[in-house]
Amino acid sequence: SKLREGGNINKSLSMLGQVIMKLSSGEKNQFINYRDSKLTRLLQTSLGGNAKTAIIATITPAQMSEEQSISTLRFASQAKTIKTHAKVNECLDELAQINRLKEKNDDLSAQLLAQKQEMKDL
Repeated sequence: SKLREGGNINKSLSMLGQVIMKLSSGEKNQFINYRDSKLTRLLQTSLGGNAKTAIIATITPAQMSEEQSISTLRFASQAKTIKTHAKVNECLDELAQINRLKEKNDDLSAQLLAQKQEMKDL
């Protein structure tokens, strides 16, 4: 039971490392598979979505854990390069939504008139 749990934890951390590596590469339109582990699935909106994310990496100065500390620092360094574009989610009441739609309608009407005028001029 503990062996299986440890294996699942290692798999989740490995998948998290792969997701962070793909996100930090900066390539557009790259498929990122968040479904390979429960951890990456839970962190999907935080890592590549509409959120500001902080990662805390803890290390130890102990000589026996040097390899783990270096690995953790590499992971944190790579995670630091991920760029997200967080936007404020707005909850608008009905009146605000109506006003926004009216403004959008006015803008589109103006664009349509401009297009019609251009067609007449040709």
